[in-house]
Amino acid sequence: MKIVLIGYGKMGKEIEKIARERGHEIVLIIDIDNRHELTPEGVAGADVAIEFTGPAAAYDNIMRCFDLQLPVVSGSTGWLDRYEEVRRRCEKEGQAFFYASNFSIGVNILFHMNRILARIMGRYPEYEVTIEETHHIHKKDAPSGTAITLAEGILEHHPGKRRWVNHRAETEEELPILSRREGEVPGIHTVRYESAMDLLELTHSAKSRRGFALGAVMAAEFLAGKKGCYGMNDLLGLEEG
Repeated sequence: MKIVLIGYGKMGKEIEKIARERGHEIVLIIDIDNRHELTPEGVAGADVAIEFTGPAAAYDNIMRCFDLQLPVVSGSTGWLDRYEEVRRRCEKEGQAFFYASNFSIGVNILFHMNRILARIMGRYPEYEVTIEETHHIHKKDAPSGTAITLAEGILEHHPGKRRWVNHRAETEEELPILSRREGEVPGIHTVRYESAMDLLELTHSAKSRRGFALGAVMAAEFLAGKKGCYGMNDLLGLEEG
């Protein structure tokens, strides 16, 4: 498989390493200084783009890939207020798009378990739910896309919560996400249900970026020959919880 890599930070370099280990070829690397090379000539022969940039660039990069009829896997966060625009264009034009806020297999199993647990715990209002996330100091968006996905899973299934907030809850209907930026932490996410009697937690701790990068390359392999919008549930064969 021939891959265009958009974004060449720490994640981009890890994706490059794993892609080569799995026998793929990197035909073009796009970073902040050479975005003008994302052209028909530059991507000629490419099978897929893997896009890991930042909130300011992700939407334009995805749309540019659509202009080029290039399937794209994106793991950028902080731009999801425009996700529906991307989805509509993808489906209207028969493009191929794969998005995940987190490509870790373990995190996506956490998402699945989170939805199931929210359905159960919604019957017990004595338990207050919070989300905590910790990442490295270089991460630009807060809360993380992973934390927002966890929050949305809870809001969908927990009748007592109406909206998430990125601070401590001020009303019973608010679901708080507490964000921390410390050192070089790859990512820790905890969903906590606490009552006066006990404490129940779901936690995922990433040991390195390698798990995220592997998932992104697996997503690119999965997207080959497909059209439409996909996510990690499709890749992992998980039904909606």
